[in-house]
Amino acid sequence: MAVAKILLVDDEVPFVDTMIKRLTKRNMEVLPAYSGDEALKKLTDHKRVEVVILDVKMPGMDGIDTLKEIKKKFPLVEVIMLTGHATVESAIEGMKLGAFDYLMKPSDIDQLVEKVTEAAAKKRVHEEKIIEAQMRKITTRGR
Repeated sequence: MAVAKILLVDDEVPFVDTMIKRLTKRNMEVLPAYSGDEALKKLTDHKRVEVVILDVKMPGMDGIDTLKEIKKKFPLVEVIMLTGHATVESAIEGMKLGAFDYLMKPSDIDQLVEKVTEAAAKKRVHEEKIIEAQMRKITTRGR
């Protein structure tokens, strides 16, 4: 199975450092970002990111605003929302805006890995369908 390429976005540096170690041990490729703005820049620079793990509560551009921008600019990238301050409202809003799923912080690492794997698989299926549609379009043009 292919290694999932993840962008981990959280303003808490110790949390990011710990999660990178834990996810890397589980064969995941993880890029850190410490703000919504930095996350959008990294997504622009790293086209192979499949899944964003995104903290809801951050100073400046919060997780919901960051999610909106990610879905606008990188619609195939899957986003898993994380929060230590979970509210039903932000969970519902995140899901309505296209988040793949929503987990409480601290989340169980195995549950998080499972969600990342599912999200990466979903993105790959979408990409394959797009490529197939493009190939069909190309091959039926000359008929």
